[in-house]
Amino acid sequence: MLDPKAIELLQGPNYAALTTLMPDGHPQTQIVWVDTDGEHVLVNTERHRQKARNVQRDPRVTVLVWDRNDMWHRAEIRGEVVEIVGGEEGREMIDRLSNKYLGHDYRNPIQSERVTLKIAPRRVLVQ
Repeated sequence: MLDPKAIELLQGPNYAALTTLMPDGHPQTQIVWVDTDGEHVLVNTERHRQKARNVQRDPRVTVLVWDRNDMWHRAEIRGEVVEIVGGEEGREMIDRLSNKYLGHDYRNPIQSERVTLKIAPRRVLVQ
């Protein structure tokens, strides 16, 4: 279950680091845009990207989101990707995130299908 303070961080225009596991077991971390539906952490990516391939094979992830004005105010969310949502919903999500962070729809070229990773929290640490 997400802590209310974690929800607040996820809903704000705060950046996060997403860590997934490579095929050989080594961690891979990337900075991402995040959001929440109140129950899950939401991360959008393209289906061909390494993080999407990693979670299809091993759904365990860690998300560290920090307050853009105070990096010491943060939440670490360990969990699992329980659903990968593509199609129009995946495409709409990247526009919502782009508006949240940049103030306009997503403008970068899309190389493959946009997908949203729904991450169910298993452990949440807030500082």
